[in-house]
Amino acid sequence: MKTKLFTFFLMFTTIVSFAQQDAQFTQYMYNTININPAYAGSSGALSIFALHRTQWVGLEGAPVTNIVSMNTPLNSNNLGLGVSIMNDKIGPTHENTISADLSYTVPTSETFKLSFGIKATANLFDLDVTRLNPADNDPSLHDYNNKFSPNIGAGLFWHSNKAYVGFSIPNFIETNRYDDNEVAVFKEKINYYLIAGYVLDLNNYIKFKPAVLTKIVKGAPLQMDVSGNFMFNDKFVVGLAYRWSAALSAMVGFQVSEGLYIGYGYDHESTNLNNYNSGSHEIFLRYELFKNNKITSPRFF
Repeated sequence: MKTKLFTFFLMFTTIVSFAQQDAQFTQYMYNTININPAYAGSSGALSIFALHRTQWVGLEGAPVTNIVSMNTPLNSNNLGLGVSIMNDKIGPTHENTISADLSYTVPTSETFKLSFGIKATANLFDLDVTRLNPADNDPSLHDYNNKFSPNIGAGLFWHSNKAYVGFSIPNFIETNRYDDNEVAVFKEKINYYLIAGYVLDLNNYIKFKPAVLTKIVKGAPLQMDVSGNFMFNDKFVVGLAYRWSAALSAMVGFQVSEGLYIGYGYDHESTNLNNYNSGSHEIFLRYELFKNNKITSPRFF
């Protein structure tokens, strides 16, 4: 069992080092603050968000991610504030990340605004050596018990009530989780994100929003997520997404009340990993407090 876990850990460090890097989300458009600090306060409301993602169900040691975040505008001075806490487990590794975001927004036209954001992050990385093969157990690995590393990031977010374009780098500092003779076995590389979306009013009852996320990581293939969501009567949302050469996803959501929205996403793997898991599940809750307790037009993002 431990031998399998150690082999699996090595496989995942390769995956994380050269492909996924930051935790990935199917419904990223509702969790934009996780990758772009300029999003903080852009909805004009106090927004509280919680997400649980179980990836590659049935595959031992597969990623499990939990996020809780809050973001809000600060009075009327064009400032936005956000705070996020993320817990990410992959095999014998366990990470806790706390981020604080600050944004500043300026109008660029009657309908569009441009937001600038900065992100400060504290990361605690833990390696459970008891789950490794004792024969391969390097004594230096015992030093990776709640190992602390800071980081900083920045982003831009140009948006209106119907459209958005954003560019961000959540972490500027590359962190080596484990070095052996200056060779990084597990290394957090810089991730570059470009996102865009637009809401089309098909009629008085149906809205359609195409969206795209592009992620660039040095040494890894270009990753692109393309999605399309329909909203019916400002209440019910259904859509599909495709992660290039990775997965096909289905998404549903429901505006339970004026402030409460619940969403669910399912990923069907399109790679060889499909033979070893039954897909990925993602569920989130978002609660927003608006001025005068009134929502005039629920947003897709």
